[in-house]
Amino acid sequence: ALNSFKRMKKIKSFTVNHNLLEKGMYVSRIDGDVITYDVRMKKPNAGDYLSPSGMHTLEHLLATFMRNSNYSGSVIYVGPMGCRTGFYVILRDTVTKSQAIALVQEGLQFIADFEGEIPGNSKIECGNYKDHNLHEAKSIATDMVAVLHNWQEKDLIYKE
Repeated sequence: ALNSFKRMKKIKSFTVNHNLLEKGMYVSRIDGDVITYDVRMKKPNAGDYLSPSGMHTLEHLLATFMRNSNYSGSVIYVGPMGCRTGFYVILRDTVTKSQAIALVQEGLQFIADFEGEIPGNSKIECGNYKDHNLHEAKSIATDMVAVLHNWQEKDLIYKE
């Protein structure tokens, strides 16, 4: 098994130079009609990461917003990166890159302004329903609204 592991190709996300990566939104990969967006909320390896509870709340709110948007039929996945520096948003290419930027901007503004009960936050609906932090989710979203304020298609490309 170890020999076969050594022959495995490096996955695309591990080929991105994380030393150059800043907060923002990037096209991570395109697979046929599916585009994976990297919504980077923290500078990698800078010692500041999304907390599990804040990340969890962001996930509930962003996924709920996107799956209730005009693009709901094209939303495949919205969820956090294991490194706790951002989220992956996976959409069908029926959503243009400009529309994807606007959708993420609107979703983050929704979170920044959110008040009330977190959607899906009960023992029946969620596997870790007590682990949420709305204050942190709102703070991160507010920061990212500013980061992505003038974001355009040309900004979706990783720096090399």
